[in-house]
Amino acid sequence: MAKLFGTDGVRGIIGDLITPEFSLKMGHAIGAYFGKGSRLLIGRDVRLGGDMILRSLTSGLLAEGIKVYDAGLLPTPALQFGIKSLGFDGGVMITASHNPPEYNGIKVISADGIEIPHENEDIIENYYFNNYLSKMEWRSYDNEVKTKENIIDIYIDAVLSQVDAEKIAKKGFKVVVDCANSVGSLTAPLLLRKLGVKAYTVNCNLDPYFPGRNPEPNADTLKNTMSYITLVGADAGFAHDGDADRAMIMDNNGRIQWGDRTGALLTEFSTKIWRNYNKKTYTSISSSNLVEEYLRPKGIEVNWTPVGSVTIAREITKRKDAISGFEDNGGYMHVPHHIVRDGAMTIALTLYMLSENNESLASLYDKLPQYYPIKTKIVVNKEQALCGVEAVKEKYSSYKILTIDGVKVFGDDFWLLVRPSGTEPLLRIFGEAKSPKKIEEIVNETIRHIKEKCIR
Repeated sequence: MAKLFGTDGVRGIIGDLITPEFSLKMGHAIGAYFGKGSRLLIGRDVRLGGDMILRSLTSGLLAEGIKVYDAGLLPTPALQFGIKSLGFDGGVMITASHNPPEYNGIKVISADGIEIPHENEDIIENYYFNNYLSKMEWRSYDNEVKTKENIIDIYIDAVLSQVDAEKIAKKGFKVVVDCANSVGSLTAPLLLRKLGVKAYTVNCNLDPYFPGRNPEPNADTLKNTMSYITLVGADAGFAHDGDADRAMIMDNNGRIQWGDRTGALLTEFSTKIWRNYNKKTYTSISSSNLVEEYLRPKGIEVNWTPVGSVTIAREITKRKDAISGFEDNGGYMHVPHHIVRDGAMTIALTLYMLSENNESLASLYDKLPQYYPIKTKIVVNKEQALCGVEAVKEKYSSYKILTIDGVKVFGDDFWLLVRPSGTEPLLRIFGEAKSPKKIEEIVNETIRHIKEKCIR
């Protein structure tokens, strides 16, 4: 059976995979999964096809006896918080997150406001591929879509309740915020205004063509945004992805800071404020070794997970023993608020941390261990990818390794991760070392070894 769900929902090109017919079938399948009479909250980001998907999906849900509430345009974490705090049975977010503009997709969310566990995705896929249609009696088709308009206000108030807004306002911070021309535009400027922060907005008009930049916030897409920080003398910069569940941080020197670096700082800060939570965090195996090197001496336990925010969130939910979870891509989970990636919460926490320290953001990041990264990939088929992982295990058998998602090698002054992509025919190779020459040599030698063993 084909696989629809990836690491976080279903995504595809509009008009190819994502069609009205597909969305209608998914509506039936999702409706069957939740069951007749369930109350679902639905929202979407600004992407093209969003309204088409919403209406087709809603038709399928209504035909399964679902009570549908439309939250309109809003970030994924706002919808997730609304589901949890208002007692919905679940929900659906129509988004393709950071993917290019031609993509759209569907995330299915549980009553706890977290994406459904990966094993439950198989249930929905089974309904989908078996063309499930319920046989309701005609009197059962009595549900109408209701509008739920106040979700963003509820969400922003909840984020504000987690920080000392008065203290932040007294600092007179100036920031640059890049909303990626999507739904972060509806929350980030509002949040910053309520925090008393002067915000210079970039790409904060809604536009489904994403004219300002690609929705993925990284060093390439944020070059202009980073330059504005030093131009206006800002204390920080923030950049969302397409559905605003992530926020990439830029310091006052205009340097982008990867999510694992931010995660390490925010986790340390949070343990000082929320003392009744365990000094423990979860992060994906793609995060840097600096996380452990920085946090363990401070008594904070680091637990590694396979790549994917849903995996991290579900692990925290199961264990109930952490203050945070995060990824290197800018996704941060503040457990006292909600166990999901949340871009607005990340912005508020960063400003709260900055208000509690008499240092610049750059100086805080400069306290972290310095590693030099390389991220590359090899085009492979499935068999070659699996062979590549085994070849790396063999080559580095004398080192400490983790095999929960591909293979991660821990050296004294370097680390290396080799894992098959979850969405493309690629073998991804990430690595860092304390000297750029060393990691370049390690990655090049690893690629040569994989090609000799697996690609002939």
